[in-house]
Amino acid sequence: MAARLQMRGQSTKKSISQFCTPCTPHPLSALPPRLRFLLWPPQVSGPSEWHKLYPIAQGDRQSPINIVSSRAVYDPTLKPLVLAYESCMSLSISNNGHSVMVEFDDVDDRTVVHGGPLDGPYRLKQFHFHWGKKHSLGSEHTVDGKSFSSETGDEHASMNRLTDALYMVRFKGTKAQFNSFNPKCLLPMNLHYWTYPGSLTTPPLSESVTWIVLKEPITISEKQMEKFRSLLFTAEDDEKVRMVNNFRPPQPLKGRVVQASFQS
Repeated sequence: MAARLQMRGQSTKKSISQFCTPCTPHPLSALPPRLRFLLWPPQVSGPSEWHKLYPIAQGDRQSPINIVSSRAVYDPTLKPLVLAYESCMSLSISNNGHSVMVEFDDVDDRTVVHGGPLDGPYRLKQFHFHWGKKHSLGSEHTVDGKSFSSETGDEHASMNRLTDALYMVRFKGTKAQFNSFNPKCLLPMNLHYWTYPGSLTTPPLSESVTWIVLKEPITISEKQMEKFRSLLFTAEDDEKVRMVNNFRPPQPLKGRVVQASFQS
């Protein structure tokens, strides 16, 4: 059975670059408006309502998008991606109420990505995940109208250390120490990619992101996926709401060109 999961990393510099690779009723009236909009189990306001608080949600370079592979333009000037993550300093793993996130010490250039469409080195700040309630959906970006999926559903051995830690952050607002984790082990061998100008996919939805979407998927087992689905949108004392379908649907391309680092 194929599972859907998306991992996304965020780097810090003057602006933001993000890359992703496929792996593939609650009482909210007392919550502040922004927090309500960040929680989107099916029964509460979600991405379709974000424009009421964040008009930029209907902007010209919103993310994610559906990548139509036949329309992507090969750009021979795009450089290979270089991920210098060997000396990375992961700090913690946490549940922020809409995803699970691993944070890194980004005070120097020991953990950087450069090359590709980037104008210099970007430090790794954090990575987080998006997933669905069932194996047929979960990623934010889609390719040719299909959600990213694992190739065979085999277990991803390097993912075990991360999924085995999820029990410590089951509830919203929980955080645990998570040291010496190298995220490069979660990435595919082939780093061919698509890139385009986009936005954050959660409020404030800022249109300041250079997206790098890896072409090759990784595999993850259904057993590993179930550990992600065991997380909760809610705090320990609240009514339990499972953290699933925590992804924004694809947004209109609005004239943007998706570039490819490879020839089809």
